[in-house]
This record gives sequence, structure tokens and C-alpha cells, in this order.
Amino acid sequence: MSNFLYLFRGGEEKYQSLSQEEKEAHMLIWQKWMGGLAEEGRLVDGLPLAQEGKVVVNRGEVITDGPFAEGAEMVGGYLIVSAKDLDEATEISKGCPIFDYDGSTVEVREILSMDM
Repeated sequence: MSNFLYLFRGGEEKYQSLSQEEKEAHMLIWQKWMGGLAEEGRLVDGLPLAQEGKVVVNRGEVITDGPFAEGAEMVGGYLIVSAKDLDEATEISKGCPIFDYDGSTVEVREILSMDM
């Protein structure tokens, strides 16, 4: 088994337009999906990310507010899951509730070891 990173992009604008009740209902869907991954022993970690941040360039010579990505490109959260290979990790990602919002994407990347 290897670990894979899911980077969640997009959907923030539509999510923010929901009522508080709709947001809570959607969070329950996320909890159920992530709970299922945890029960299967696949969930390693995952959390949403704040919209604010800093971009550090050239060892701090330039520090700007950021990230400055288009709304659909902004990384809104991440998840780390265990899967046998990239194909299986990709298949698992298809159940992600982020897809409830048009234009949302999940980037699936294997986390490599730094062992020499």
C-alpha cells in the first residue's frame, strides 16, 4: 500500500452560496465519506485549508499575500489515503463529495518516500 494525496480545488463559490442548513447537510456527507475511508483503514489525514496564506519566494526576499489562483484553481483542502496504486486511489476519489459542486476537481498524487 502507498499513500496518495488528494488536492481539492474549486466549489468554494457555490458552497458559500448555500444556507447554513445546506452547509451542515453537506458536511455530514463529507463526514460519512471520510468515515467510510477510516473504517476501511484508508484514511491517513485530511483537513480543509484557510483561504488566506502567504507565498514565499527566494528564501523570503519576496513575501506576498496569497495564494493568487483563480477560484477554480485554489486548493481548498487535502486528504491522504492509502491505496495499492494510482488507479485504485483515483477510483476511490470518484466518491468525493467535492464533486457535488460544478467545476470542482481532485488531483491525485502518490506521496513518495525520501528513503535513500
